[in-house]
Amino acid sequence: MFGRRNIAAIVAEFLGTGVLTLLVLNVQRSTIGVPFFIALAAGLAVAMVSFAVAGTSGGHFNPALTFGLWTARKITSIRAVFYIGVQLLGGWGAYGLYTYFINTTLAPPLKDGFTTHALVGEAVGAFIFTFGWSAAMYQRFNPAVRASIAGLSLTVGIIAVSSASLGLLNPAVALGVRAWVLGSYVAGPVIGAIIGVNLYKYLFAPSVEKDVIVDGAVVLAGVSSSSVAAVGTTKASAAAKAVTVRKPRTVVKPAKVVADKKTTVVTKTRRKK
Repeated sequence: MFGRRNIAAIVAEFLGTGVLTLLVLNVQRSTIGVPFFIALAAGLAVAMVSFAVAGTSGGHFNPALTFGLWTARKITSIRAVFYIGVQLLGGWGAYGLYTYFINTTLAPPLKDGFTTHALVGEAVGAFIFTFGWSAAMYQRFNPAVRASIAGLSLTVGIIAVSSASLGLLNPAVALGVRAWVLGSYVAGPVIGAIIGVNLYKYLFAPSVEKDVIVDGAVVLAGVSSSSVAAVGTTKASAAAKAVTVRKPRTVVKPAKVVADKKTTVVTKTRRKK
């Protein structure tokens, strides 16, 4: 778990979640802090960091999404624990950086604690986001398209439920904006992510690719990334061996059969007179 690639994945999740939370904080606390602009900012942040580092970590940046992938057996338990831990640290780090910028602390954005509307809203929004995210991964689009769909899915999810909740859809972001309410802004996104990821996997994913995502990256089912690389190399070698080099054919012309001339020996006999 502490190899170079794994460390890069953990750092990518920390940075991605931090950038997302910092952008949401700046827009939410500004004069344009309306749901549409918050949703647009969050979608752009996810699209940007997904394009930058999704090939390294899978581009989760959300503990709810990571947990949903874990329930669908698309990420190992140890990796899920590390991802969720650094994602929460990323959200908290973004809060610390933002308060340093403005040189003051933040008041919680919520007057009330748990509400049923917020719970249902966060669950529905997270469902929309994770459903779209799963579609982008399973369909094997190129990195730019996958990043765009992930960001667009988050934007749509936030706008869809902005009348019922803050539209955070992410426990790490909720921690960063000081809206950490277990009953709504933590449980809601987790419930929505579990439903969104598993529903797409079992009903909508291409039948030959239902077990494609491992640790958030598009690889073969049940195989580590290093094993996949080895399998790819083996297949390439086998394909190379299967190619036969055709040598120029030597055309053997049939030999001309030359009939031997029969030599007829004529024996002249003398007639005796």
